[in-house]
Amino acid sequence: MGFVHRRRRGAELFLLVLALGVGIGAYAAVGIGVEGKVPVDILGYGGWLAALLIGAHVAVRLVAPYADPVLLPVVAALNGLGLAVIHRLDLAEGTTFARQQLTWMTLGVLLFVGTLVLLRDHRVLTRFTYTFGMLAILLLLLPMVPGVGKTINGARIWIGVGPFSFQPGEVAKVLLVVAFAGYLVLHRDALALAGRRVLFVDLPRGRDLGPILVMWLVSLGILVFQRDLGSSLLFFGLFLIMLYVATERPGWLLVGGSLFMVGAFVASRIFAHVQSRVDLWISPFSHYGEGTDDRGRQIVETMFGMAWGGLIGRGFGEGDPTRISYAESDFIMGAIGEELGLTGIIAVLLMYGLIVERALRSALISRDGFGKLVATGLAGVFALQVFVVVGGVTRLIPLTGLTTPFLSYGGSSLVANWVIIALLLRISDQARRPIPDLSGEGDVPDEQSTQVIKL
Repeated sequence: MGFVHRRRRGAELFLLVLALGVGIGAYAAVGIGVEGKVPVDILGYGGWLAALLIGAHVAVRLVAPYADPVLLPVVAALNGLGLAVIHRLDLAEGTTFARQQLTWMTLGVLLFVGTLVLLRDHRVLTRFTYTFGMLAILLLLLPMVPGVGKTINGARIWIGVGPFSFQPGEVAKVLLVVAFAGYLVLHRDALALAGRRVLFVDLPRGRDLGPILVMWLVSLGILVFQRDLGSSLLFFGLFLIMLYVATERPGWLLVGGSLFMVGAFVASRIFAHVQSRVDLWISPFSHYGEGTDDRGRQIVETMFGMAWGGLIGRGFGEGDPTRISYAESDFIMGAIGEELGLTGIIAVLLMYGLIVERALRSALISRDGFGKLVATGLAGVFALQVFVVVGGVTRLIPLTGLTTPFLSYGGSSLVANWVIIALLLRISDQARRPIPDLSGEGDVPDEQSTQVIKL
């Protein structure tokens, strides 16, 4: 077993070297494409990036030797590519977002290492089920406090901390996953009981509808008072996924889907900001150019840019992604589509698919119900967030305003996502760790087996 986990860490190191090649190579390509030369600071930039990622790898090797070997390299590649794209936009607009993003990445990696070192067993989090739930609700309400909350781009989901802005919902989503998992482990037997049967589907009992109705009202509150369609969809969808996995009852999906459709329809009819998003989704060209309110410029310019990029893209420096407003954050997939083409977008989506697949694999092999639900919930966070963001950029669904994990500029999102990866690695390490033989039967363990048990 010791040989197996050493091979796993060796594979992770090899993949990390490839991920560093993606990040540093993209940074060099930006300099060549925009300025005609390799950036003068590439050694310092590359050295800092390598130090962060190798440090994260050493931490995993020391305190989580049986953890999944694919998650960290995939995240490193996404983060490195995001830094390069943000740097490309900085060169065109004279901003310094990439430098700030690298600072946030440093903090994220430090918290990643701290989570792995301090949290040696994910099951201890069950003690804080209701504490985390209350804290998550307080964080979601914090932007509504006068003098603390800030409205940016029409959404009141930020709080001001000195000169910085912080999005507490990014931390709340991690706390909610833990709180949901702890609650569902305790109550899933009751929630799994069948009620009335309708069209071959067993609906849940009326007395058990309380939790999903509460989450439905919370998500509607976020939509109405904070004007954040993306977070509303994310939190309700996350709870619905975990509820279905815990109970294995399709009836919950039917009830939850019906509640969501009713809420979305009513909101689109009553609230002006939701109506505006739907109008822009259906007919963006009616809100673009002279003689209009020009509210559709962002999505239309994104469509033009991705069409111009075609299959393989214009190349770094050969496109004009600065025509897209907020290309470094909400619409970074539009900038990637323009300069790296459909091929680049598919590669990015495949990397997100790998993250979700490895998280679900950790859930499948986890030995405890709490770990299964936490890993499933964290996989759902990535899946839902990427679907909502990419769906909005490509006009599959209305725009929502969420950030693209590890790619978009945004400190609170980046830091929270690094902590999520640490939790997934801790769960996968616990699942793959060999079970010590405490029966006293058989041969006495040799030195290597004893070392594995101590790990």
